[in-house]
Amino acid sequence: MLSIYKKELKSYFLSPIGYVAIGIFLFIFSLIFLLAIFYNGAYDMGNLYYNTARFGLLIIIPIISMRMFSEERKNGTEQLLLTSPRSITEIILGKFLAAATLVVIILAFSLMYYVILCFFTKPSLGPTLISMLGFLLVAMAAISAGMFISSITENQVIAAVLTFVLLFIPDLTGLIPMLNLMESYMKFPAGLVSLSEVVSLLAYMIMFTLFTIIIMQRRKSVK
Repeated sequence: MLSIYKKELKSYFLSPIGYVAIGIFLFIFSLIFLLAIFYNGAYDMGNLYYNTARFGLLIIIPIISMRMFSEERKNGTEQLLLTSPRSITEIILGKFLAAATLVVIILAFSLMYYVILCFFTKPSLGPTLISMLGFLLVAMAAISAGMFISSITENQVIAAVLTFVLLFIPDLTGLIPMLNLMESYMKFPAGLVSLSEVVSLLAYMIMFTLFTIIIMQRRKSVK
């Protein structure tokens, strides 16, 4: 699994994907930060992470996840992957953890806003870290969904669009509450860790990861 993890993480920065994801996050985070200061004359780190998660992840996650398995199939390397001595579970977890690590790197960049604020006021570090934890859990759950979508199509654009729809529609319409990730990110911005929200996000993550394992196991048995 470690070799898959290293290979996938390196690939994000040997291609534009990692830099694009970081750039989009910083643009949206900065925009929301400036709007909060301009209109409210104040800041709220919790709301910054919440709104960035709600709007930014709709773009960032499809970009990160669309290539996970679609690219392997399109390039003809999927068969090599499936016939390697590593188990399907190791392959999937390696790819998943590499994408999650990219999100951690992205979040690390957001701390520069906290440092900037320290020059003007005394922001609370605890609630900020809790908001970041919630953001990471939501992002990981979204990655698992995008990874599943990527496993069922070889077209990266289709994978990105379907991932966007899967993340956007439940949040927009309120339909299928269990698929609405933002419903499980309501207390984190207030600096509270809710066991029910953590369990909900972990269940979402595990569910789509298992779906991906099933799909890839069936494809391996056909090969």
